[in-house]
Amino acid sequence: MPETLADIGEFGLIDRIDKLLREEGARLPEKTLGIGDDCASFVSRPGYELLVTCDAIVEGRHYLPRFISPIDLGRRAMDLNISDIGAMGGHTLYALVSLGLRADTPVKDVEAMYRGFIAELNPFDAAIIGGNLTKSEGANFIDITLIGEIESGKSVRRSTAKPGNTILVTGYPGQAAAGLQILLKARPVDDVRAHPLVQAYNTPSHRAREGEAVAGAGLATAMIDTSDGLLGDLGHICDESGVGARLIQENLPISSALREAAEQMKQEPLDFVLQDSDDYELIITCPPEHVDGICSLITSLSHIPVTEIGTITEKIDGIKLISHDGIPRDMTPSGWDHFAK
Repeated sequence: MPETLADIGEFGLIDRIDKLLREEGARLPEKTLGIGDDCASFVSRPGYELLVTCDAIVEGRHYLPRFISPIDLGRRAMDLNISDIGAMGGHTLYALVSLGLRADTPVKDVEAMYRGFIAELNPFDAAIIGGNLTKSEGANFIDITLIGEIESGKSVRRSTAKPGNTILVTGYPGQAAAGLQILLKARPVDDVRAHPLVQAYNTPSHRAREGEAVAGAGLATAMIDTSDGLLGDLGHICDESGVGARLIQENLPISSALREAAEQMKQEPLDFVLQDSDDYELIITCPPEHVDGICSLITSLSHIPVTEIGTITEKIDGIKLISHDGIPRDMTPSGWDHFAK
C-alpha cells in the first residue's frame, strides 16, 4: 500500500516538502525567510514594483485526475500564475502554495506535485517560501499566491490600449478548449494524454519571458494573457481601456491539430479560437510601427508565432469580426466564468 497523508500527518508532510524544496528548489537569497516560521519574509528592491497574483484549481472543476499526472498537475497550477505575472511584464520571484488534500492522498503524489511546481519556478530562480495545508473532505485543490517584480513604471496593463493600435496574439488560442473536449468525450478505456491538444490543456505553456521582454522594450500599450479565452480577454482590454476592436477572421491563427480535431468533432475551429479556453497566450496591443519590433523580440526568444489579428477602434464600435466576405459581425465577449450556469 502506498504511504498516505494519514500515515505521516500534516507535520510529517511539511518536513518532506521542506526537505524537497531545499534539495531541488532554488536557493533563497540572503535576508529571505521561507518555510518554518509564522510568515515568510523578503526584502524588495528600490526602484521596483511588486506584482502579486493568486489562482486556485479544484479537482473535477479545473482538472481531471485520471487524465493528468501529479507532476503535470503541479506544473499546470504554477503556470497559471506565472502567466499572470508575465502578462504584466514582470519576473516571478516567490510562491506560496496552499493545498487541500484528502487524507488518503498518496504522499508520493504530493511530492510529485511539488516537483512540478519546482520545474516551472527554477528557470526563474524563483522559490516556494510558504503556504498552508488543510484536509479536504471532498475535492483536492491547489491555491497558489505568486509574487513577482517589475521595474517601476514598466508594467503593461490592460487599461492602456488606444484606437489605431494593432492587436497581436502569440501562438494558437483555442487549443486547450479543444483538448478539454477530447478529454470529456473520451471513453474510460481511451488514453488520450499524448494528444497534442490534450497536452495543451493539461500542461499549458506560459509566455512570461516574452511578456517580460515586451514590457522591458516599452513597445506595447496593453497586454493580457488568454486564460479566459481570446474574445473574453480582448473584451477585458476593451472594457478597461474604453475602446472597441476589429478582428480579421482570416488572420486568426488556427493550428493544424485544432483544425483536424474540430473537423472530427463536427465543430467550427473558429468557435474554439474565440470562446473560453485555458490557453496562456498573450494578446498585445501596440502602435503599428512597433509590430515588427515586438514580433522580432518574441521570435528571438522562442519559436512561438506572433500574428496580427486586428485593430483597436473607438469604444462606440464595440468588438466586430470581419468575415471572409468583408461583412462585420458584432461579437459579445464570453470568456470563462466560474459561476456561469
